[in-house]
Amino acid sequence: MANVATHPRTASTALTAAEIAALALSLAHLGTGPQATTARRALHTLLDATPHDDALHNDVVTTTLATLTTPLDASTSDRARVVAAAITEHRVVRLCYGDAGANVTIREVEPVTCLVHRDHWYLVGWCRMRRGVRAFRFDRILAVESTGLLARHRRADRYLPFQRKKT
Repeated sequence: MANVATHPRTASTALTAAEIAALALSLAHLGTGPQATTARRALHTLLDATPHDDALHNDVVTTTLATLTTPLDASTSDRARVVAAAITEHRVVRLCYGDAGANVTIREVEPVTCLVHRDHWYLVGWCRMRRGVRAFRFDRILAVESTGLLARHRRADRYLPFQRKKT
């Protein structure tokens, strides 16, 4: 195994929720090629190593893991690329968004991170229209474009749900 690098797993090398979200988003729009399949298997292994406490939590984790490791459809993948670039470049995006009630709004959002919960991908960011943190389901984003405007730098760990508050 000359081309295989190993690294001991320690608490200091564990990935944060924000790092896992970024990794998963990058994998989501890779498609179905051999590199993407291998990368998704690695993510699956990484998440499987996380201890789970109860049956409900296991159900959520199992469903979420399936979503993380399934390629996005072509149009959602295109939107994910725009969102990923905006997160990396700290740029504001303009979303055409349809909420659960089919109300469509145009919003400027400072994207912070993306996450998966159960069977949906979400963009999490600062919504300028609502003046607060919002999560936007990818399948409800009808269109997205970069405005080119710089977004305020925001730490992703402060925008992810289910995080323990630091004291």
